[in-house]
Amino acid sequence: MSLGEVAALAEAIRAEVGKAVVGQTETVDHLLVALLARGHVLLEGPPGTAKTFLAQCFAASLGLDFGRIQFTPDLMPGDILGSNLFNFQTSHFTLTRGPIFCDLLLADEINRTPPKTQAALLEAMQERRVTLDGETHVLPESFLVVATQNPIESQGVYPLPEAQLDRFLFKLLVPYPSAEEEAKIVARFGERVGPPRPEELGLAPVADGARLAAAATAVKGIALAESVVDYVVRLVRATRESADIAAGASPRAAVLLANAARARAAIAGRDYVLPDDVKALATAVLRHRLVLSPAAEIEGKQVEALVEGLVQRTEAPR
Repeated sequence: MSLGEVAALAEAIRAEVGKAVVGQTETVDHLLVALLARGHVLLEGPPGTAKTFLAQCFAASLGLDFGRIQFTPDLMPGDILGSNLFNFQTSHFTLTRGPIFCDLLLADEINRTPPKTQAALLEAMQERRVTLDGETHVLPESFLVVATQNPIESQGVYPLPEAQLDRFLFKLLVPYPSAEEEAKIVARFGERVGPPRPEELGLAPVADGARLAAAATAVKGIALAESVVDYVVRLVRATRESADIAAGASPRAAVLLANAARARAAIAGRDYVLPDDVKALATAVLRHRLVLSPAAEIEGKQVEALVEGLVQRTEAPR
């Protein structure tokens, strides 16, 4: 697939999602980058900001096998992965596959389930496979997790451990809409009792697995100059050298940031990565990987501001 076709495909997906979702253009662009970079996304925002609806509409535009898990405190790992059940007719155990066996998984309210159940996603997100009773089952190469969580409530939730957060390519903050966007939302959906389903709005797939795989392959061919590689490494290493950060980003973060920058360049129709691609994605890649020092927490410093400061202080190649 040519880069022109990749850019056209991305624009078609944007337009299809835009038929249902008002605003959220930056979030949709990051979802497209994650899709082509084969990375997972964590959406965080207040209740009622259409996080789940956005993920559903995005999936509806792709033509992929879609699965959804509503995370609750009583959810067990077997409810996600599946289990081997004994078949009395054949006298053999038969695998009953859980909802994780899909192309795009919506992990709704992921922080409402205990760590034991959250950990069921670790192998799948990192290695795209599931191990049940010592047997490995391979997930699709296009397997993508879009998780949502509510940052406001502190009771009845279980914060994601660092190991799990590090497996997400992006953590995206879903904001409240502008006054103009909110007026459009009320005018479009004000007569409904609940949110509409994507199929009710006439959304149709504008892509399929083969085209998305070809686009992801095209992304791998994007040139990453040595100077840009050095820039990515210096930026990530700067998070480990800041006195305000107790734990910086891992080498995995550097690899994912470079891959995401490739995908962003491809969507723009370029066969090379610019430093601006790295800058545009740095906050979304790094914000959930950094742990503030106690002193920084006492002073009320924010991770986003620290990352933006590091980006400004780290000299970019020209």
